[in-house]
Amino acid sequence: MLRHVVVFRFHEGTPPEAVKAIGEALGGLPAAIPEIRAYRFGPDAGINEGNYEYAVTADFGDEADYRVYRDHPQHQQAIKDVIAPHVAARAAVQFHVEH
Repeated sequence: MLRHVVVFRFHEGTPPEAVKAIGEALGGLPAAIPEIRAYRFGPDAGINEGNYEYAVTADFGDEADYRVYRDHPQHQQAIKDVIAPHVAARAAVQFHVEH
């Protein structure tokens, strides 16, 4: 299995409505992309200072399934229209996990 993790920092002043819209856009992806095995996302819990502000984790059967997600038009549209306008910094990693 392949796990994808991405974290975001938002531009200063990003309104709560924009963060909510990001969650709504991400929430529609599992129904549109059957290759997603597990999908979790949400804002940082605010426990530690300096954390990124939002995280997404997604599990896939293999690298090919991840690439379907990565390149899927609905995912790309969500990035372009809803997520990217608010992102000041992004970090991501993909790694293999045991079932």
